[in-house]
Amino acid sequence: MYISVFTDELHEEVINALPYFAQQGYKYVDFRGMVNGLPIEKQSTEQLKALKAQLDSLGLKTGVIQSSLCKIHLPDAEARRQEEEKLEGIIRAADILDCRLVRSFNYWQHDQYDPKCGELAMRPDELSKVMEMFNPVAKRAKEAGLILGFENCGQTPDEVIAVLEALNEPTWGMAWDVSNMFEILPEAEGDCIDYFTKALKYANMLHVKCRGVLPEIDCKKVPWDRVLRGAAAVGKDMPVSIETHLPSGNHGLTYKEATERCHTYIKKVWPENAPSDLRTALSTTQMFERPYKDNPVSMVVVGLGMGKHRCIQLTETNGIKLAGVCDINAEKAEAAGKQFGVPYSTDIDVFLNDKSVEVMYIVTPTGTHCDIARKCLDAGKHVLLTKPMDVNYEKCRELAEYGKSKGLLVGCDFDLHFRGPLKELKLAVENGFFGKLKCANMILNIKRTEEYFLENGGWRGTFAMDGGGAMSNQGIHEIDRMLTVFGKPESVRCTTEKQTFNIEAEDLAIGEMKFKDGMIARVSSTTSYPASSWYTRLEVYGDSGAYLLTAGGPEGDHIYWWKDGKWTENAPYPVKREWNQAADNFANAIRTGDALVVTADNGINSRYILDKMYESAKKDATWICV
Repeated sequence: MYISVFTDELHEEVINALPYFAQQGYKYVDFRGMVNGLPIEKQSTEQLKALKAQLDSLGLKTGVIQSSLCKIHLPDAEARRQEEEKLEGIIRAADILDCRLVRSFNYWQHDQYDPKCGELAMRPDELSKVMEMFNPVAKRAKEAGLILGFENCGQTPDEVIAVLEALNEPTWGMAWDVSNMFEILPEAEGDCIDYFTKALKYANMLHVKCRGVLPEIDCKKVPWDRVLRGAAAVGKDMPVSIETHLPSGNHGLTYKEATERCHTYIKKVWPENAPSDLRTALSTTQMFERPYKDNPVSMVVVGLGMGKHRCIQLTETNGIKLAGVCDINAEKAEAAGKQFGVPYSTDIDVFLNDKSVEVMYIVTPTGTHCDIARKCLDAGKHVLLTKPMDVNYEKCRELAEYGKSKGLLVGCDFDLHFRGPLKELKLAVENGFFGKLKCANMILNIKRTEEYFLENGGWRGTFAMDGGGAMSNQGIHEIDRMLTVFGKPESVRCTTEKQTFNIEAEDLAIGEMKFKDGMIARVSSTTSYPASSWYTRLEVYGDSGAYLLTAGGPEGDHIYWWKDGKWTENAPYPVKREWNQAADNFANAIRTGDALVVTADNGINSRYILDKMYESAKKDATWICV
């Protein structure tokens, strides 16, 4: 793969834009419009030769001829004649600029919100009509040795694929603009692995639009790290072209700024190595080689609500073997067992009596964690618990001590510790990046439904089984983050409200932590957010530095650092990821004897602070010493 850029996205004449792109370190550029005031196909032979000479003098090459060929819906004969004339200009440009790769369309165009968008993949009669019109263009393009890439603009990726399969030209593919159609993917697409796999199979070029990258543009953000890993795994030598496409309106950006921020972002998430297989590449986790991969740690997942996601993580982690699944619901146990091809049971003793099982991963309702864990420890099994460790501090502390007495590991799966952002922020604090710390503000916005709280007997949102509400089940992640980065506070306070749901505990909590140096940290968590998301915003500032993290919301996943009068997305103390998640590190500790990154103390301390917050909420939000 290689990075290229649409030369007309600066809204300047190409002759002026090319020196700028060379200065910015580009090696490839794409041509579409604004070449002597005209599109690339309208250039004369002499103009094209002059353009090629300028490219050569600047050390640039043509990545793609980004034409609008056949970007018209079922045209009449005269319009088709004009497109065939346009093709001749494209061939002339391809010959002189030494570039065979051409972005094209195929006489089928619908707005993505038009109900007819998508029909081409399902209507053989319409596909036949399109092919009859497009065949003269296809024939001439083949004769000229062009390699066409059909963009999913005005048509879905499935429609592009239908056209490609009808044409049956092996080198032709999809000009995959990942932002197009991505914002209207149904939420059920989840991690998008199947969608990305299908698109990458056919792609021969990629387009990067700022709306899929920049937080100023309100649109669903593209997980470009995963897309690029997948493209690397496919192994195609294709361009990744920045088609900035800055929307009209005041976004506070110039065309140059938007283009360069897209460029910076793509370079930041560019894969260092090609993953071994496409599914691993597209996974939300990355595969790390472990020296004990031939002797994997055997784990059983207990509880198959969120536990099903944990099963996926384990199967994607080198050095771990998913040895079984357990749930008191027989249908869930059987379904998961068959899905992952492992033994399943409603009886935990089946696995506790199995000497080959080393770890029990407990993902049951919070109020059952420590009781189940004790039984597992008695059977000689290590225990990894999901967060929170249990419904109060005392049970968590007692379990950790019991595990030590048995010589067995007890861990908690706070996965934020295994991602770069938390470690980078902690290092920045430790190294004085912010100067004197003043404030941290964390907002966690989540949408839940009444059905969510009624599910499985209605344990969620209760103190006895969930340990609380929004601050316990969800906000505990952020309490742990604050403790990890800033240490133990001197005092805390909290207010809680039930704004939306008929539950015992809160669906909104706002907590504060006061530290000995005067710093204040605020943490709020709600399950009443109207937009479907897990939307996080974290601000940190001191007297000489500032930090902003956004994830899951309209801004997309970004981290900004401010120092010396300017913002950057480059971490002052960058960290390279070492672990997929808690289970990966837990397995390593078992096999190598190395210390755990996240110990039982993380679960104990976060629960302790949470208990103190709830104590404050019962006392009209008074400060409680910790």
